Amino acid sequence: MGVDSKQKVLLVLLAASIVSVLIALILSLIRSVDVPLPPGTKYGMVFDAGSSHTSLFIYQWPTDKENNTGVVSQNHVCDVDGPGISSYASNPPAAGQSLVRCLDEAMSIIPAEQQKATPTYLGATAGMRLLSLQNKTASDQVLAEVSKTISRYPIDFHGARIISGQEEGSYGWITINYLLEAFMTYTFSGHWVRPFSSTIYGALDLGGASTQISFIPKTNIEDVTEKAEFKLYGFPYTIYTHSFLCYGQNQALLQMMVKAMEGKDLTKPVSVPCYPKGYQETRTLQSVYNSPCTAKSAPSTPLNQTFNITGTGNSTQCYELLQTIYNFSSCAGKSSCSFDGVYQPPVVGNFFAFSAFFYTFDFLNLTSGQNLSTVQNTVQAYCARDYAELVLTYPNEVKTRLRDYCGNANYILSLLLKAYKFDENSWKSISFMKQAANTDIGWTLGYMLNLTNMIPSEAPSTMKVHNHSIWAAAIFFIVFSLALGLVMLILYFR
Repeated sequence: MGVDSKQKVLLVLLAASIVSVLIALILSLIRSVDVPLPPGTKYGMVFDAGSSHTSLFIYQWPTDKENNTGVVSQNHVCDVDGPGISSYASNPPAAGQSLVRCLDEAMSIIPAEQQKATPTYLGATAGMRLLSLQNKTASDQVLAEVSKTISRYPIDFHGARIISGQEEGSYGWITINYLLEAFMTYTFSGHWVRPFSSTIYGALDLGGASTQISFIPKTNIEDVTEKAEFKLYGFPYTIYTHSFLCYGQNQALLQMMVKAMEGKDLTKPVSVPCYPKGYQETRTLQSVYNSPCTAKSAPSTPLNQTFNITGTGNSTQCYELLQTIYNFSSCAGKSSCSFDGVYQPPVVGNFFAFSAFFYTFDFLNLTSGQNLSTVQNTVQAYCARDYAELVLTYPNEVKTRLRDYCGNANYILSLLLKAYKFDENSWKSISFMKQAANTDIGWTLGYMLNLTNMIPSEAPSTMKVHNHSIWAAAIFFIVFSLALGLVMLILYFR
């Protein structure tokens, strides 16, 4: 064979080899047996009936992937007008009526043909827990009225109930780790893989009436009442979780006010270091002692008596005052204890702090991983500002929030550092976040996932499989390419 002919043959074989390799690569990337029509979408709704407000979360997911990790996404959030449903104890029908606007909004979003198959839940948290302790009849009436209103809509309503603090903490923990694909993830190679345990996040939740901490400790959980066990995707999880009723930020500030008033002559203004300088207000004793969290401290004087408040804006004194609302003496001699005698193993791992943790620190621009010293200095600087200046600087902010940010920020610091026992090093493990994977972090998604069985207790089988004929074709082209290469080498060296 001449040189030119030999070169032509080599070029043809080289071109065929390259084409074969490309075909093989393309075929190897095809991951499904067939190409189905675009899947339909299912919807789910959860009302988060908190102590200070109610929100309706609408979730959606492809109908053919209910057990696939991370496919549930947040479609819409509607904030209900008015306060939390526990505020309607004296007028339960108004609690139901307050939900109408958001329900109508949801019906305009969810296609009519999908509405009857939309699972819907209402979970009430610490505000309703407190109301139930105070007046169970009123609590039951409020739940009955919101159920009556929701039941009028063409949806698959599963009822309204008060969830426990442990459930709230556990579902928040599930939500975070589900969204971050920490339980199970589907790999490019087509296999379900369980990530290393170090990727599991702890959850820190702060509401108006309660706060929750949930995480997997390094040590065995000694108190079984603080333990929650799950089997998710075939793997067991044991977490420590505790909910502190009366230690949400609103109730904590009420307890702070009680401490600020102790031993004071109420005919004179009460100095409150957690309120900005220049803030003044006249309040009734009823406004402080009308909560089950403070009622035991109520004086014998008539609760319609008024007293005056003057803000002094001193962050250090505020922090010290807030520490007095915890009972740390009950933890004396106990190595694993937070406060009020509650068992807690040492915090470990990475944490997501959400809800009021995020909103307070977001206002202060402290959600970008600032170190503890920077956080403390920022809080101190805010507390020192004059109230009149704050109102001018933030004209669109609710005035009571401007008043409370100093106290709320110092409460967060006292809760995390003194109660939960984070320190300067472990502080770095806390991320203050509102969302993960474009979905709000909270207990509602975990609640829906659990009640709809969308996280199976057993590991799901591989839901996407490679077509054997495609793989056979890919292997054929790979072998063919190798054979061509061998022929080319033989021809070249002859």
